[in-house]
This record gives sequence, structure tokens and C-alpha cells, in this order.
Amino acid sequence: MNQRIPVTELTSDFKGRAREALADSQLRSNFRTAMDSLMRKRADAFSDEDEREGLRELGNHIRARSLSNLPDLLEQLETRLTANGIKVHWAETVEEANEIVHGLIEAHDGRQVVKGKSMVSEEMEMNDYLADRDIECLESDMGEYIVQLDNEKPSHIIMPAIHKNARQVSALFNEKLGEHVSEDVDELIQTGRRILRRKFLEADVGVSGVNFAIAETGTLLLVENEGNGRMSTTSPPVHIAVTGIEKVVSNLRDVVPLVSLLTRSALGQPITTYVNLISGPRKPDELDGPEEVHLVLLDNGRTGAFTDAQMRQTLNCIRCGACMNHCPVYTRVGGHTYGEVYPGPIGKIVTPHMVGLDQVPDHPSASSLCGACGEVCPVKIPIPELLQRLRQENVQAPGHEPVSVKGAGSKYSRKERLMWRAWVMLNTRPAFYKLFLWGATRFRALAPKKAGPWTENHSAPVPAARSLHDLARDHLKNSDILGEKS
Repeated sequence: MNQRIPVTELTSDFKGRAREALADSQLRSNFRTAMDSLMRKRADAFSDEDEREGLRELGNHIRARSLSNLPDLLEQLETRLTANGIKVHWAETVEEANEIVHGLIEAHDGRQVVKGKSMVSEEMEMNDYLADRDIECLESDMGEYIVQLDNEKPSHIIMPAIHKNARQVSALFNEKLGEHVSEDVDELIQTGRRILRRKFLEADVGVSGVNFAIAETGTLLLVENEGNGRMSTTSPPVHIAVTGIEKVVSNLRDVVPLVSLLTRSALGQPITTYVNLISGPRKPDELDGPEEVHLVLLDNGRTGAFTDAQMRQTLNCIRCGACMNHCPVYTRVGGHTYGEVYPGPIGKIVTPHMVGLDQVPDHPSASSLCGACGEVCPVKIPIPELLQRLRQENVQAPGHEPVSVKGAGSKYSRKERLMWRAWVMLNTRPAFYKLFLWGATRFRALAPKKAGPWTENHSAPVPAARSLHDLARDHLKNSDILGEKS
């Protein structure tokens, strides 16, 4: 199995990747078609505006309440899971999380791992980590399987292979698997399933993500449409679940509106095909299920976001992808342009806490601030406001306190700061302003022909021959003269 390119090799040139994506007409067509369909389905699923807004408000309250009690809920979750027979492991970094997962696999002499869809495992780059240690980690979600087969990263958090059409998938299956060429979607899916079915039976360990962890009952909830999640968590003798510490909620009542918001916002479905509730390993009188269940709770920058009252709202995310589906920037450049696990609007506010603003300096600015992401977010995360906050953090002078986002100040420019101070002085002191107008109109021929990136697509601004103030004075003077003559 080919390894995907590590995330760290894809984080340096957002603008260059954006230009390449914009020049790829097939990519743009694939995304436009997919996004139009997803937006229409979401609109149909939330046809009652009052119900939609009421449900969004409830979802926001549930997530805010869960986060306000996060430390206590995590302790309660660990207690209940342990009582249920699930072993809990804590990891501050992705390195620690990978070491824990690898240790568990090694303890069972595992060499084959089958993995259900999990964005946290993508954060960890688990596939590459295990492959370096001679352990095969096969994606069982169809979209994830396709991008793994093509040595790529997911381009969407819900639909990893959304950037490919049926023709491209068929060509991939022909090249990598020797399958005959067919653009029939059902046939392509059956091809993937036939290969994966064998792997479920051969796997030593199954890995999955977690959509919600319920503290009151010690339950791990997963939603999916393909059945691969259920197979990954029941067929292998060991199940390892990985999730972020923010996924915990108080009780089962909280889950009902959140699942409804998640499925309708993501795919326009009232409910997914499978809702899996896992509360422990196989009991003696049960016929199936894993002999061991482990949960790895990952921090990876989440605590940093939690400590800031405003940025804490990033942790409300339920990973539905609605913000991406409605984002004019994401729709045009696609997910790979961002070079990180979480693309689109949510990625631009989540990723800086994980890798630092200095690693993704262009992300907060890659937005038109049109507000579409905030309007469709099912838990009402104010994404545009948080992007503005990150833009401010990005240009803070070194040593500025307090700093709540690591890597802050990555786009600080002394030259730019001096230019803004000059602008403030110019616009707050009348004498300087008048002097500037006098010079700009009389020496306009000296205006630069290039003005940075602006002149790549626009004409360079040239001062007018006469200022508005001069024209107004002449107009008043002429009006007085005409008045005297009349």
C-alpha cells in the first residue's frame, strides 16, 4: 500500500496550491457539482426555518454546556468507561497517541489493522506511523479507501474523495487493483466492498473514531452510512477508538438533537444508516464484538483553545462539513489546497491551535468573510468572528501578551506596522493631510506603477490631478461669483 504524503510536507505554500487548483477545470467542476447537490439537500432537510433555528440554538447550548463542564465530564466519562470494561488512555500530543495505539497493537502481535473513518486518526497520521513499523492500516470507509489507494489525503471531512468523479475512481481501480473500467457507481462500490470484506475478517485490530462520548453512561457513539464502522468495531478481537477530548457530552438526551443536526447538515439525511452505541467489550453470553475496547483521548492543542473564552467556540464543532459545502473559497480551491487535515472554514479556525499559526499563516486570510459558514453552522460557531480574531493574532508584535494561539505573530511586519502608523497620523492630523493632498496631486506622475499583489489583477491607483477639496472650493467660489452676477 502506498503511503500518503505527510501533512508536514504540504503546509508551506497555500497560495501556490490555490493557483494550481484554480487552473484545474475538472477539479472545479467536480466540487461545484458536489457542493450544489449538498447545499440543496441541506435546504430540503431544514425546510422549516423555525425548526432549523430552534434546533441550532439547542445544539449551541448543548455544546456550550458540555464545554463549560469539560474537565468534570471527562473524569465522569473515564469512570463510567472503566466500569464498563473500556480502557481509557490520555494523550497530550499526536506522538503520544500514536505510541499508545502502536503499543496496544504490538501487545496483541497485530500486523493488520482495519480502520473506520476517523478525522482524529488523520490528525495523528496514524496510517503512516504504523506503516513505518510494518503494520498495515487499511481504510474501510469507501472515500478514505479511494484516497489511500491514490496516495492522497482526504479533501473533505465527511466525503474524503469528493474531489474525484466516477471516471477518475474507475481509472484508479483499474491501475491499482486491475479492475475493468466502469463508471457505474454501484459497481465501483461493490468492487471496494469485495476487497474490504476479506480485510475485516483478517484484521487483528479495528480502529474507529467517535462522534460523541456520553459521560453519564460511558458510551461511544458513531454514525455512518456504509456499515464499515460497525464491521471495524465488531469483527476484529480488539477495538481502539480515538477521539478529541471535546467530543464528550453529558447524557443521551443531548445526543438526539446533535445527531439530527449532524446528519441533516452534512448530507441532508434525517438519520444515518447506522448509529452505533458502544458501551463495552463482548460479554460472555454475546456472540460477537471485540474482546477488548480501548479509548484514546487526544488533546493536540484543544486545551489551548479551551482556555480562551472566545476561541473555545471552535471546540463546539460536530464535524458535519456544512461550512465547507457553502464556502465560496473552499468550493473553488478544494480541500488539498489547505495542506492540513481540516480544510475549509472550520479548518482555518481549528488548525492553528493544533499546529500553530506560524505553520498556516495564510489560512485566516483565505476567506471573503461572506458569513455563509456562520449562517449554516448547526451549532452556531461564529466562524467569521474567529477568523478576524486569528487575523489579529497573526500580526501581533513579538512578545505581545497575552498569546492564546501558538505561533501568533507569524505575519508581523515592522514595515507594515510603520505604514499603518503613518496612515493613522495622516488621517488624524489636518496639517499632514493637507500637505499629503498637495503633494499627491502635484507629483502624481511619480506614483508607482506596481503596488504589490493588487496590481497583478488591477490597474495601479493614480492620484487625481486635483483633490476633492480643491474641486469643492472652486465650485463654491464659482457659485458665489454667479450669485453676485445674478
